This record gives sequence, structure tokens and C-alpha cells, in this order.
Amino acid sequence: MAKHGKKYLAAKAKVDSEMLYEPRQAVVLAKETATTNFDATVEVHMRMGLDPRQADQQMRDVVVLPHGLGKTVRVLVFAQGEGATAAREAGADLVADDDETLGKIQAGMTDFDVAIATPDMMGKVGRLGRVLGPRGLMPNPKAGTVVSAEDMGRAIQEAKAGRVEFRLDKTANIHVPIGKVSFDEQKLFENLAALMEAIKKARPSGAKGSFIKRITMATTMGPGIKVDPNLAQSMEVIG
Repeated sequence: MAKHGKKYLAAKAKVDSEMLYEPRQAVVLAKETATTNFDATVEVHMRMGLDPRQADQQMRDVVVLPHGLGKTVRVLVFAQGEGATAAREAGADLVADDDETLGKIQAGMTDFDVAIATPDMMGKVGRLGRVLGPRGLMPNPKAGTVVSAEDMGRAIQEAKAGRVEFRLDKTANIHVPIGKVSFDEQKLFENLAALMEAIKKARPSGAKGSFIKRITMATTMGPGIKVDPNLAQSMEVIG
């Protein structure tokens, strides 16, 4: 078992491992228990009452966090012609509209955080699945990353503003970042509220019984803080 340093142990001592914290308490505690020298990410981990093997219990959607993620989001767009022009005008960091760029990505270049594509490019993008898929970068209509040239500007703007995709993994868990430790308490709280609202809306038709079994909040390399699932699900987005 890995040994933890003094900073981690001191932070962990502030957390009652048996307690289910109110969402706002958890946010305050997450900020207090950050142990890194850099601006750590605040993450939410949820254990869902879903069976990932069932088609009607799959879950994949997006949330636009009102205060973003506190980092620069690099956007790559797969588009040609009108779509490529719209992407450049909207501030895409890289536009893959030629075989040379597609070849670089196929060779493993993934120096971007979000990939967006126009429908006519999905045939070519599909061939990059082995590179994009494992990294969660494959454009997908459900995630709002396959869009027309007309919608390109909005999609890029949302991606850069803090649109985050969430999905049920094979172990029935969902992991979502909600901001940085440097964010003030209210911004993290509002980002969490927006996430919980999106999770509730994305509830699949086949969901039975307890929808969210456990919620844990933690900062990068910080201790886990258990959040009361019932109180988290009753959070309201303000404004």
C-alpha cells in the first residue's frame, strides 16, 4: 500500500470518513484539503445505480459549467470548406481539413482537449478511432461535438467556456471535473449544481431504484469527501 505524506495525512484528518456532507460543506472542505503546490482540479465521482451492460441504462451527455474549468481548452475541428472557415472564424485552435493533419493525428498527435467535426467528415474521423476513442476525444452527436457549419461557432464557444462531457464507464461510475481549487466557494457550488441538474436530466429510461448510490468529491491527490446524494440531487441552479 502506498505511503502518504504528512500534507495528505493532515488533510485527511480534517475529513470525517463516516459523514455524508452537505454539498456546500463538501466544497469548502475540498478547498481546505487540497495538498498540491499547483492549482488542483476539483473532481466529482459518482457511483450510479445503473447497469452499463444494458442498452437502456447507458448514460452520456454534456454540461456547460457556468464558471468553466479554469483552464484553456484547446479545440480541434475536423471540417472542410464552409465548416473549416466557420471553425477558424470561431477561434478553433487547429482545423484538420487536409490529409497531412489527419495523418499526424493517426500517428498519435493529440495536443487538444476537445474534437468537433462536421457530419461529412465523420467517415474520415472514424478511421482515427483507435487514437481518439481511448482518450475520449471522438466526436459524437450525443455530446454535441458533431455539428453543422452553422452551429460551429456555438459549439466552439461552449467547448472553450467549459462544456464537459460525462459518461457512465464500464464500472458504473461517472467522473467529472467541476473547476479548480482557486475558484471561490460559490463558483464551485454553482458548477456542482449545474452538473447535478444535467445528471438528473440525463437519467436513462431503464434506470431502476436508487439512481445515484454514492458521491465523492476530491481534489487532485487530495482525500475523498463523501457528499449526501439526496441533498446533491435536490440542488438548484441559480440564475
